[in-house]
Amino acid sequence: MWFPRLPSERALRLRPVEGPFAIIAIQSNHERLYALNEAAERQGLECGMGVADARAYVPDLVTRPADIDADRRFLTMLARWATRYTPHAGLDGEDGLVLDITGAAHLFGGEAAMLEDMKDRLARTRLSVKIGIADTRGAAWALAHFAPGIAGTGKTAQALGPLPVAALRTDEKTDTALKRLGLNTIADLTALPRATLARRFDMALIERLDQATGQRGETVSPLSEPPHYGVRIMLPDPIGLMDDVMAALSRLVERLCQKLKARESGARLLRLTLTRADSTAQTCELRLARPMREAARILSLFERSVAAVDAGFGIERMRLEATSVENLPAEQLSDSGTAPADALDDLITRLGVRIGIDNILRFQPVESHIPERGFAELPATAGRIDMDWHAPRPRPLKLFAPEPVTAAPARRPPSRFSWRRMRLETASTTGPERIAPEWWRPDESWRSGLRDYWKVETRQGLRLWMYHTPQAPGWFVHGLFA
Repeated sequence: MWFPRLPSERALRLRPVEGPFAIIAIQSNHERLYALNEAAERQGLECGMGVADARAYVPDLVTRPADIDADRRFLTMLARWATRYTPHAGLDGEDGLVLDITGAAHLFGGEAAMLEDMKDRLARTRLSVKIGIADTRGAAWALAHFAPGIAGTGKTAQALGPLPVAALRTDEKTDTALKRLGLNTIADLTALPRATLARRFDMALIERLDQATGQRGETVSPLSEPPHYGVRIMLPDPIGLMDDVMAALSRLVERLCQKLKARESGARLLRLTLTRADSTAQTCELRLARPMREAARILSLFERSVAAVDAGFGIERMRLEATSVENLPAEQLSDSGTAPADALDDLITRLGVRIGIDNILRFQPVESHIPERGFAELPATAGRIDMDWHAPRPRPLKLFAPEPVTAAPARRPPSRFSWRRMRLETASTTGPERIAPEWWRPDESWRSGLRDYWKVETRQGLRLWMYHTPQAPGWFVHGLFA
C-alpha cells in the first residue's frame, strides 16, 4: 500500500483547504515542496520545486510546514488499522505499508475483493492509495508504485517485465546507469546473464532482482504491540466491605507489579476502576512521586482512595491499569528496611491523594553561588537532581528580597541601625564574604555589583544576614538565621 500524498492529505484532514495546497520542508537550506495535493499536481507543480518558483506558477498556493513526526505517527496508526486484514502489517518507508495476506484473503472474498475494500475504506477517509498484490514483497512494491493491481499466482515475472528498472527499489545512481546502457525495463535486465550484471554493477542490483522475482526471501516485520500494563478480576459475588476490596486489590497489584518487574519498569500513574452490580463504575487514580513497582507500598497508598468509594449494591469487577510507566532498572537490595528516600516518596504520594500532587513542591540544589539562585522549586514528582546541598559558609534559614536599613555609611556593619521600624544594636559580627554577580546573566537586583555579606547578631536577639555594596554604599538585610 503506497500513499503518494500522505503528508498533504494528513494535514488537510485537520484543516481542509480548497484549491492547490503544498507541504514545504527545508532541503539544502532552501524551502522546497515536500508534498502536494491533487489540485496542485494538476497545475504542474512537482515535489522538490522551490517555493518561490511554485508561487510564481501558482500564486494562490496554500502552504504549511512539514511535520515528519506527525506523518510517522499517522502512518503507524494506518498500520494498526491494516491489522483488520492481517496481523502481519508493518511500515514500508515513510509513505507505505506492507501486508502479508497469506491465508487471509479468502476471509474477504478473495484478493480482488480485499483490494476494493481497502480502497473504498481509505477513500471515505480522503486518503489516496495505490495498492499492489503479488507473490513477493518486491513485486507488490513495484506494482503499487508503477502499475497498481494484482499479479496472479505464478505470474510475477510476467507482471514485472514491462515495468521500469526503478521498480526494483534501486538507488538513483544505478537507475541512471542502467538507462544509459539501454536497460529500461525489468525484462531487459532478466534477459542478460547474471554474471554480466554482477561485473558491471554491485550485488545490490542482483539482490533486488532476486527479491522481486522470489528467488530470495524477504520478510515482513509487523509492528510490535506496546506493552499493556493492565489486570482485572471478576468476582463471583458482589463485595462491599473495604477489607474485601483491599484483598481483591492486593491480587491485582501483585500481578501488575510482576508485569512491571519483567520489563524493568515502574508505574507513575495507576487507575483503579470498580464496576458495581448496577453497571456503574467508579475510578480511583493514584499518582506516585516516583516510579514504583513494590506491591506492598502501592497497596497501602490506595487505602484512602478505596475508603471513599461508594460500593452501592456491591462491586462485581475490578480493573487496575498503569497508564503512565517509566523505566525503573533493578537495584541492589539491602537489609535496612525502607530507605529514607522511599519513605519520603510515600509521604508525598499520601499528601498528593489529599491535596493533589501538583500542589506539592520540593526544593532542589542548583549550581550557583548567588544565594537566591542556589535552589529551584520543582514539582514533587520531578526526578531528583544528583547533587548535594553545599554552601561554602552557613546560609540563613529564611531568605527574602533585600531590604534596606537606615545606618551611617561604613564598610563594616554599623553599631546601630534601623530595620522594619526597629532600632537595633550590633552585638557581634562574622565576615565578610564577598559574592560577585554572574556576569553572563542579566539581573536587575545585582546591578549594584559586588556584595560583602556579614552575619550580624543584635542585642535584641535577631541574627541577620546583611550585605554592603561598595560601588553604591548602602546596607541591606537579605535573610534571617535561626
